Amino acid sequence: MSNTINRQFKLARRPVGMVKRSDFDFVETPAPSAGDGEILVKLLYISLDPAMRGWMNEGKSYIPPVGIGEVMRAGAAGVVIASNNPAFAVGDHVTGALGVQDYAVSNGKGLIKVDPKLAPLPVYLGTLGMPGMTAYFGILEVGQLKDGEAVVVSGAAGAVGQVVGQIAKIKGCTVIGIAGGADKCRYITDELGFDAAIDYKSEDVKEALKQHCPKGIDVYFDNVGGEILDAALSRLAMHARIVICGAISQYNNTEAVKGPSNYLSLLVNRASMKGMVVFDYASRYAEAANVMASWMQQGKLKTREDIVEGLETFPETLLKLFKGENTGKLVLKVADA
Repeated sequence: MSNTINRQFKLARRPVGMVKRSDFDFVETPAPSAGDGEILVKLLYISLDPAMRGWMNEGKSYIPPVGIGEVMRAGAAGVVIASNNPAFAVGDHVTGALGVQDYAVSNGKGLIKVDPKLAPLPVYLGTLGMPGMTAYFGILEVGQLKDGEAVVVSGAAGAVGQVVGQIAKIKGCTVIGIAGGADKCRYITDELGFDAAIDYKSEDVKEALKQHCPKGIDVYFDNVGGEILDAALSRLAMHARIVICGAISQYNNTEAVKGPSNYLSLLVNRASMKGMVVFDYASRYAEAANVMASWMQQGKLKTREDIVEGLETFPETLLKLFKGENTGKLVLKVADA
């Protein structure tokens, strides 16, 4: 590998507001070699997720921030091209936190072997990866979903939201998705089977929720925070559950995060609002993957990936998440297998 170049994006500074290319250093170094007990992975696809914005910030969180000068953290899928670890063979395909780069060395901890013959590799970064796990455990475990309930999900055309809504439909619920733009709204109703869609760009979300949830919202799965969370709080049913998964509307704020002003609705309706982090369910990922793979084989669960080619486009492609330009799971293609 001495003549092979490893391109890397390293965090150069803590972003203020929207992420910029200048927040990263793009470097080229010789590709690494696998040491004792290690493997060398050639990355094929990189997962781009809203959580990456939070990982760039200093301060206490559920995971330490990416250090200045470190390779930007990211989930990825790749192929083992060298192995000094008996648990992995050359040719094995794996997913894990491998970073925004061409090649990564790992001791194997945290890596998951996947079979590209059962599903395309990008699916293992979406529905069968962290976003799918988030949706599965978020709606079923944290949301305590029950048959026949009214479920509302924001960011409904995104990687997590699209799976949340489909799981709720599989479980016999009425599902309303909130998304931005007519195309995304058509996608979640016409292709994914949501009962209704609310276009937050052209509709009054609060009024639309009154129309679609006349008896109130039983479960609200929040991916965006801000004004849409407030609108959902105003329409809660008795004993409603709110799952706080993300708040993408707030991630690039240069001022303080805007909290919910309608929180007293939790008191009036004896409702609960609980945050969830998917890593808490790591020991059960295989369980969720098996169930969702079965749903996919039965045609009950559809998946969509928004794939952009070129590692060098990383900063600009990441911004698609915060501009609402992606539909489905946003993935960066790094190389051919």
